[in-house]
Amino acid sequence: MKTRKLGTLDVSELGFGCMSISANYGPPADKDQGIETIRTAYEKGVTFFDTAEVYGPYTNEELVGEALAPFRDNVVIASKFGFDIEGSEGLNSRPEHIKKVVDDSLKRLKTDRIDLYYQHRVDPKVPIEEVAGAMKDLIKEGKVLHYGLSEASEKTIRRAHAVHPVTAIQSEYSFMERSPEQNSVLKTCEELGIGFVPWGPVGLGYLTGKIDAHTNFDPNTDLRAGFFRFTPENLAANMPVVDLLRRFAEKKNATPAQISLAWLMAQKPWIVSIPGTRNIDHLNENLGAINIQLTPAELRELETNFSKVKVHGGRMNEIHMQSVEQ
Repeated sequence: MKTRKLGTLDVSELGFGCMSISANYGPPADKDQGIETIRTAYEKGVTFFDTAEVYGPYTNEELVGEALAPFRDNVVIASKFGFDIEGSEGLNSRPEHIKKVVDDSLKRLKTDRIDLYYQHRVDPKVPIEEVAGAMKDLIKEGKVLHYGLSEASEKTIRRAHAVHPVTAIQSEYSFMERSPEQNSVLKTCEELGIGFVPWGPVGLGYLTGKIDAHTNFDPNTDLRAGFFRFTPENLAANMPVVDLLRRFAEKKNATPAQISLAWLMAQKPWIVSIPGTRNIDHLNENLGAINIQLTPAELRELETNFSKVKVHGGRMNEIHMQSVEQ
């Protein structure tokens, strides 16, 4: 496992998204299983772990804090703020709210600092300059080391960065979800020296090739049950994307998930994906992507073939998309 830089922050070239162990893509895993998976990732060279207060809520931060406590000084922990969990359940990035919830997150994470603290969603009611100012204060106090934004637009990134350097932007980005290429966010990151962290790097599981039109998602525990791309019709209609990855995977003695992750790594040296799983076999599969080199010719071939297929169904659902800054 090599390292990459997000801004000035050194992390492993693949990170680990911890959310799905506790929430959102099915019922929570057994705690011991979650701890074992996170610690195995660390043993295999992963030093970058991603969580948020809203995952659970709270239970994922507690899990991450316990799992990483024995080697806290050797890892980078990213968490996120920005939801009014105890109140309206809407967005809340008022500076006084941020300064309260950071202390709660520090306790759950069993640490005295959060290495990378993201605004989880841009709050239209709070000027981004005020949010960046609050982050600047927390960085001065040593409670936060680096500041990030999730699902922010180019304009917001520039405004925030003018107040305090932004270390990383997190957005959904994968072989089949190309919005950061189209909305100037990747271009802005490159220009300003900001790292980029794709969430959903294997299409929320779809690009593994293990999901099809017959897969059932429980609407009570799995957000994908309500996402446009996960209707049975769209799961079937998007199979050409998986087939393309599968054909490439066979040539490279790899899996579709590994090609998806290797493709992202090949895009830019400052892109660090955070695939997540609760399953050690899937973890090992994901981490195998670091051994796959895609040549410029192979990358061009993937693009040429991808340009001939249509991706059916937008990201997430209407309510979730309302908090994604366009």
